[in-house]
Amino acid sequence: MDEGASQSVSHNADLILVRRAQKGDIRAFDLLVFKYQNKVAALISRLVGDPHEVQDLTQETLIKAYRGLASFRSDSAFYTWLYRIAVNTAKNHLTTQQARYYRQGVSLDQAEQLDQDSHWLQDETTPENSLSGQRLNSAIHQAIKELPDELRMTLQLREFDGLSYEEISTVLESPVGTIRSRIFRAREAVDKKIRPLMMNTVQMKA
Repeated sequence: MDEGASQSVSHNADLILVRRAQKGDIRAFDLLVFKYQNKVAALISRLVGDPHEVQDLTQETLIKAYRGLASFRSDSAFYTWLYRIAVNTAKNHLTTQQARYYRQGVSLDQAEQLDQDSHWLQDETTPENSLSGQRLNSAIHQAIKELPDELRMTLQLREFDGLSYEEISTVLESPVGTIRSRIFRAREAVDKKIRPLMMNTVQMKA
């Protein structure tokens, strides 16, 4: 079964459980919690960065999902709906911590180009792969951690959760063009941070 078919089966299974839960079947919602709670916790952990807050925010997300289950519509996947609740919960937490956000314009052509060249996370033939995996991994994650929150959230949903632009748009309630712009800027910022490390490796090999 290919990835698309597998996702379709999972989506349909979720819808069956959601409909049962909407009719008052607590066990059906428990199955959804069992399936997604670790993913929600991982997402919140990356967004918030404070392990002491993750459990409470995950629980808050699941409670909000249960209370809002009647409002769920099948025009989107359950997990994107749940991720949106998780992201909003994390953002509200960050807002109380006086997190700062910023926006900056970039052309869609640039965004598309960099999406095809996300070399520091995807390309196995590039020089950085000759570095120690642990060293490169540490550098990348530190660079991501230093991104502004909106860029970090968007990049993590794309690179670590594997969501499409359209799914991220739904989760973050932002236009697809804005999502592409954020991903471009985030990747560019990370690339700038790790480029000296890559250049040093190339020079050592020369």
